[in-house]
Amino acid sequence: MLLKDVADTSAAVAGVSGRLAKIDLLAGCLRRAAPDEAPVVASYLAGELRQRRTGLGYASLRDLPPPAESASLDVLEVDAAFGTIAELSGKGSTAARRERFREILARATPSEQRLLAGLVSGELRQGALDGVLTEAVARAAEVPAADVRRAVTVAGALVPVAAAVLAAGPEGLARFRLTVGSPLRPMLASPAPDIAEALQRTGEAAVEWKVDGVRVQIHRDGNDVAVFTRTLDDITGNVPELAEAALALPVRSVVLDGETIALDPSGRPLPFQRTGSRVSSRVDVATARAKVPLSLFVFDALHVDGADLIGSPGTDRWAALSAVVPESARVPRLVTASADEAQAFFDDAIAHGHEGVIVKDLDVPYEAGRRGAGWLKVKPRHTLDLAILAAEWGHGRRQGWLSNLHLGARDPSGAYGPAGGWVMLGKTFKGLTDQMLTWQTAELLSLADGPTDGWVVRVRPELLVEIAFDGVQTSPRYPAGVALRFARVLRHRPDKPAAEADTIESVLAIRGPVHA
Repeated sequence: MLLKDVADTSAAVAGVSGRLAKIDLLAGCLRRAAPDEAPVVASYLAGELRQRRTGLGYASLRDLPPPAESASLDVLEVDAAFGTIAELSGKGSTAARRERFREILARATPSEQRLLAGLVSGELRQGALDGVLTEAVARAAEVPAADVRRAVTVAGALVPVAAAVLAAGPEGLARFRLTVGSPLRPMLASPAPDIAEALQRTGEAAVEWKVDGVRVQIHRDGNDVAVFTRTLDDITGNVPELAEAALALPVRSVVLDGETIALDPSGRPLPFQRTGSRVSSRVDVATARAKVPLSLFVFDALHVDGADLIGSPGTDRWAALSAVVPESARVPRLVTASADEAQAFFDDAIAHGHEGVIVKDLDVPYEAGRRGAGWLKVKPRHTLDLAILAAEWGHGRRQGWLSNLHLGARDPSGAYGPAGGWVMLGKTFKGLTDQMLTWQTAELLSLADGPTDGWVVRVRPELLVEIAFDGVQTSPRYPAGVALRFARVLRHRPDKPAAEADTIESVLAIRGPVHA
């Protein structure tokens, strides 16, 4: 298959707004791919290269060569070229990578150059979201979309599932089973404004402490234990106490989801930075453990002794969890339909120094990698994880630092601009300490993107910040017509990828007083 076929499909998908129209275009392209081409085509339509790191950045997209007049690039040829680029290392490798990439660009037509630039920059904004592409894969392979979604849940990514089902049909999906030792993307929670609203959405629900720690997924197979973060990084060697806790359980194999956190002697959480530093430290782990021991709060079981529980309702998963994990390692939990009882439980979580609660529908399965309506997070204030789109140089006491942050929410549906883009919600410098200002200035300068007017530095939207705010107010200055009221920075979130930033839909769904 020619790369131009994929590029033209990508452009066509970006040009239509209807979900069904997008699915039809994507499915048609996937059907035209040969079995060995399907993984590459699916990756490119998903907006990503198969090689996670190529060493190519924005600098490689400057001064592009003139486009070719006719198409000659084959998708497998291009994939092989990126594979070669990714393997280059040592002295002179940066120049060699750019030269090899320019050779590809010189043979690319205009639409192919746009596709390649989007793949390299990670900003291919075409509206082919995971759900849309999943439906397209199912249609192209003529299998139920639910079967594809289940396989994606286990695989943790759509591309390998697409490759398998397009090559082998339903039989290709059979290979995707939960494997102890292979991490899944975690299930995520959506924000809710208060306890009453959350319970109104779920009915009787499990209400659990929201612990402000580091998300961990623990896998045990016999005497082998692996611990992964929310970004699927292996941190087993950094957290020996978690491995020991897993080995102490009366099981042969288990996969657990939870949080680890550093507590003070009274049982209250230490600042998040202490937990984050401890989890990421690989140097002298024994000393770090002695100074900052970690506690474990488990809240889900995905597998226990040969039984996969991902598709089981939450009540069944908790029952399996309670049978093998001691109460001391389980997150405090209340099952209730009473808003008063849930509010008292929420107040107790806050009194213990935690963030709030998670309200969980008792019937929902574990939806790996999804932020669905089955889990709702409630905090004592509105908070969102937003991307920094730009920053302004400070003045007065903040002179010399990038200070006033331009904040943006994801717009996956393209309601206020290109699908997959960002919607600005306002600016803030409140909450930033001198230490935070120093750190973010260096970090944002490394993300600088494009020309600056001398005052505002525009950056790639890769760094998230957790923002607290009092409400949402109308504002004609911003694309969605709203801005955050009294926004202040709680902390930077380098541990979260930009794809997990909150969406503009989450902002608009926060019900509370809207201030004109």
